[in-house]
Amino acid sequence: QVQLVESGGGLVQPGGSLRLSCAVSGSTFDFYHLLWYRQAPGMQREFVAEITRGGTTTYADSVKGRFTISRDNAKNTVYLQMNSLIPEDTAVYYCNAIHFISDSKSWGQGTQVTVSS
Repeated sequence: QVQLVESGGGLVQPGGSLRLSCAVSGSTFDFYHLLWYRQAPGMQREFVAEITRGGTTTYADSVKGRFTISRDNAKNTVYLQMNSLIPEDTAVYYCNAIHFISDSKSWGQGTQVTVSS
């Protein structure tokens, strides 16, 4: 089973930037589509962005034009570059991996992002 470890969260002022990383281990990295989700207090977990095995990207409307998802197959890592952050981006961000054949899903433990002045 694949293991996911997120990092890079923290406190940032509105308008600032952060880059989240998710290190993937335990299985063949390029067998997985990779996604980022987030969950704000009292809210349901919501989709943020996806990058497929082939590199196709999809974004939630709320982050389109501000966030960029990418993957480095040599480093077994997926990234989420977050620019022009707003307080509404405050949440725990989770990395998700979906196996391209079995559809099995794995989650990381999450990393906190807080946007506040």
